[in-house]
Amino acid sequence: MSMIKSAMTPAKNIKTIHRSFVFLIAGFISIALIISTFLIAKLYIEHTKQALVVNIQQFANLISSVTIKDLTNDDHESLHDKLKKLNTIPSINYIHIYRINSQSEIEFFTSYNKATGYPAIPNKIENIKDLTKPMMAINIIEFILPIKQDNELYGYVYIQSNNDNISSLKTQIMTTLIITTSIIIFFGLMVSFRLSHVVTTSINMLVETIQKISQSKDYTIECPEMDHKEFDILARNINMMINRTERHIFKLSEAKQQSITLTTELEKKVSKRTDALKESNQELLSTLEKLHQFQGQLVESEKMASLGDMVAGVAHEVNTPIGLGVTASTLLSDRLNEIKTAFEDKTLKSSHLKKFLNEGQENVGIIYRNLTRAANLISSFKKVAVDQSSEDSRLFNVNDLLNEVVLTLAPELNKTPYRIELNCPENLSVTSKPGPINQILINLILNSVIHGFEGREYGTVYITVMPLSQQLNIHFKDDGIGIDESIKNKVFEPFTTTKRGSGGSGLGLHLVYNLVTQALGGTIDLQSEKGQGVNFDISFPID
Repeated sequence: MSMIKSAMTPAKNIKTIHRSFVFLIAGFISIALIISTFLIAKLYIEHTKQALVVNIQQFANLISSVTIKDLTNDDHESLHDKLKKLNTIPSINYIHIYRINSQSEIEFFTSYNKATGYPAIPNKIENIKDLTKPMMAINIIEFILPIKQDNELYGYVYIQSNNDNISSLKTQIMTTLIITTSIIIFFGLMVSFRLSHVVTTSINMLVETIQKISQSKDYTIECPEMDHKEFDILARNINMMINRTERHIFKLSEAKQQSITLTTELEKKVSKRTDALKESNQELLSTLEKLHQFQGQLVESEKMASLGDMVAGVAHEVNTPIGLGVTASTLLSDRLNEIKTAFEDKTLKSSHLKKFLNEGQENVGIIYRNLTRAANLISSFKKVAVDQSSEDSRLFNVNDLLNEVVLTLAPELNKTPYRIELNCPENLSVTSKPGPINQILINLILNSVIHGFEGREYGTVYITVMPLSQQLNIHFKDDGIGIDESIKNKVFEPFTTTKRGSGGSGLGLHLVYNLVTQALGGTIDLQSEKGQGVNFDISFPID
């Protein structure tokens, strides 16, 4: 339970799907709409400005054409009356007419103001060169056009118009943008609410079912059928996982019960036959106590499937030396009774005593060796179990870890003709996470045995370990059949297996990849050719 709590994300960092849908859809629509509207408005306003520039140039040309006669006749009143007629055009603010006098100087001739409320402005004689092209300021456009006829210059016309329609256009565009954005965001929110409802409803149904199974421990409960294909596939896979979990727990319970039964029978036999072997009996009881402690740890770690697969083999390996020890202790007890009877009947001979001592010494040696072997097996298996259930960093001897892994896999490997060769410095001690390293080695070895040596009567696994700067390098190699090119680039992906119909899940190398890259923060490289075995090169940081 503590492991589950530690793996959970803090509540303050968890976001709901509903919230994500709302922010994603509404944000995307808003940004897209604002950008597109801004670009369209900018293009339209630029087009309007260009239209204003063209209009002012056309007005200037028109005024220029009607002023030549009045300039030549020096008729101020006539030209002024003509300019007054422009008051029907609200966009024109001011018009100045300049002429070239007899001294070829530029002088003011007449002007036009939009209304009496518009004050006169200074003449623009000094700005003629600057305004030969339309110049747009904040609210006005200014332009000066030469008055010519037959290439003869008579004067200049200055015209100033306003661009109030651009400001009005900007206001209209902004209003339209706000209204349109609000409407689209509203419909976007409605769509996001609908999508969120569809997704969260199915997820909530699955979560409620899983919580119900977790609380009641009733693995016969199944997830219901879903309306959507993707969630229905997920529900079916969850049901398959629940069924496998139920079968696995049942197997573990059977193994536990068998172990308890064997332990009880063994305790009864040992308690009856070890009166004369108190020292050996104490060691055996200590070993059995350790076995009980380990069984408790195994029950607490039921979810670790890899340990569950080893229980039967280890029980068989432990049972053999203990059985030999019991047999030797029984024989020693029988010989002790014979010596005792001969001593009481006063028929004891030195040859009988010598034979008894020789046999007793031999039997005690057998008992001691087998008890030591059982204790080593249990101790090694306990270390592997503790390492696999923990991802804490600690100081450990790498060579001892390799030997413990091989010893733990001995029940599986003894059934095969395959060998494991280790090459590691005996005094190499590092600070790292032995748990992930342990699981990586077990998965790679079993992968070679199951897949690499399939259909072969020989095979060797080579494991070479060496420190490189602040990195530990593990080179794993076998001389098996190798990996087919069709799946070589997908071996680290989940559910990639060549044993799909034989119970293979395809999660072995995927787990190895995750342990190397995430738990250890390292890298793993694969090289393999068909018929040439595989090479895994693993490196990760150490102290």
